[in-house]
Amino acid sequence: MERVRVLIMGAAGRDFHNFNVAFRQNPRYEVVAFTAAQIPNIEGRTYPASLAGALYPEGIPIYPEAELEFLIESHRIDQVVFAYSDVSHEEVMHTASRVIACGADFALLGPRATMIPSHKPVVSVCAVTVTARWVITPVLSVTKLTA
Repeated sequence: MERVRVLIMGAAGRDFHNFNVAFRQNPRYEVVAFTAAQIPNIEGRTYPASLAGALYPEGIPIYPEAELEFLIESHRIDQVVFAYSDVSHEEVMHTASRVIACGADFALLGPRATMIPSHKPVVSVCAVTVTARWVITPVLSVTKLTA
């Protein structure tokens, strides 16, 4: 069975998380590349083999998002997974149109594919400007944040 060739679009955060939980150990898929647009100087780097796992002994290259159409064609990409969490609906749909026009599938991974199960209470502190220095956990204890 031929592996599905995947390109993951992201910003060096959710894209890597999605890879780790949904693709890293899944032999049905071959993640060919990541793209990035928001973090300076990340293009040209490689997601390291030590983190990528046994299916990716050379790691996974990171390309500029501006090369999306070229990458889909030149790497024979079957599916593009959109992994940004901070863009407008309009931008998501424009990107989907670009991908589909190149002949690849466009996908968003949902919570079932990306959540990590926990048997303990969880407090999520997202990637935002932190204005509070204290978080009250569900068990009513207080944890000081270090900034």
